[in-house]
Amino acid sequence: MAEFLLQSDITEICERLGDAAHDFAGKTVLLTGGRGFLGRYFMEIFAHLNANILKKPVTLVAADNLISAGKEGARVTDYPHTTFLQHDVIQPMKWKGKLDYVIHAAGIASPFYYRAYPLETLEVAITGTRNMLKLATEHNARLTFFSSSEIYGDPDAKHVPTPESYRGHVSCQGPRACYDESKRVGETLCYIFHGEHGTATNTIRPFNVFGPGMQETDYRVLPNFANRIKAGLPLNVYGSGNQTRTFCYITDAMVGFLLVILKGVPGEAYNIGNPKPEISMVELVQRIEAVTGKPVAHNIIEYPDSYPADEPNRRCPDIKKARLQLKFEPHVDLNEGLKRFLTWADGVYTGEQ
Repeated sequence: MAEFLLQSDITEICERLGDAAHDFAGKTVLLTGGRGFLGRYFMEIFAHLNANILKKPVTLVAADNLISAGKEGARVTDYPHTTFLQHDVIQPMKWKGKLDYVIHAAGIASPFYYRAYPLETLEVAITGTRNMLKLATEHNARLTFFSSSEIYGDPDAKHVPTPESYRGHVSCQGPRACYDESKRVGETLCYIFHGEHGTATNTIRPFNVFGPGMQETDYRVLPNFANRIKAGLPLNVYGSGNQTRTFCYITDAMVGFLLVILKGVPGEAYNIGNPKPEISMVELVQRIEAVTGKPVAHNIIEYPDSYPADEPNRRCPDIKKARLQLKFEPHVDLNEGLKRFLTWADGVYTGEQ
């Protein structure tokens, strides 16, 4: 088990998947973005299923160009029935064996990185997605595309919580456009391949997933906070501090993702996240104080130059569709998730684990 994740979380995910896990038995899965935050979870989950649950192993082929994998992603554990390929999905990929599932999780999701690599961000979500759709179509495989809640932009109040039917309020010319708009085009490609070629496609729109394995260098809010806490420094809250989010702990998110991959209605998109609580960034600091039992100082500061502007004011998913069609239900409340994450981060970020 990789030291950068919690074994107990991997076990919990596999147990909660229940009988659905056996649908992977004897199948071949191609995973792109295999060394990213979510990709590393997929790799550990399939390794755990093979070692403990499946009678016939799942064959996993994980690909990543390692552009933003960091030190955690660059260390690939050698598991049975798992092959790692250093490959950029922007380049065509040939596969001669059988292929049952394509999980297209490659992407540059951190605002810090997609500001630094805007063209690469566009290409992986557009050209990379088209390449994977071609491959899935050739092999009659199911393809799941990881989109983003950012495709909704900044919804008006009457569309919060935001359902999959909301069309979005997104700028095509702005500091976040390379990410938002490329994910929207990726979804359109899935829609076209499903309609034109009968490819079984699903789109996942994750909402603020967090947990062990997040890298300090991603510069997301919770790794940022954990890093400042470790250093004994006040937390930096960007903007007004009144912008709201809902946070979904990684075990809930991965169960939801796997249910979409296995049971999603072909051609459909699914929000996966936790709809409650919707809290401001200042309230998030207060939650951290409650979890740690210690006062946590914070500063309200301007957005740094490295962070793209146009941040949505609110982000909260409507998950009725996933509840009804997939029986998806988040189990881990925010305080419990924060406790697990902060305990892990305190050890890993200081080099103790």
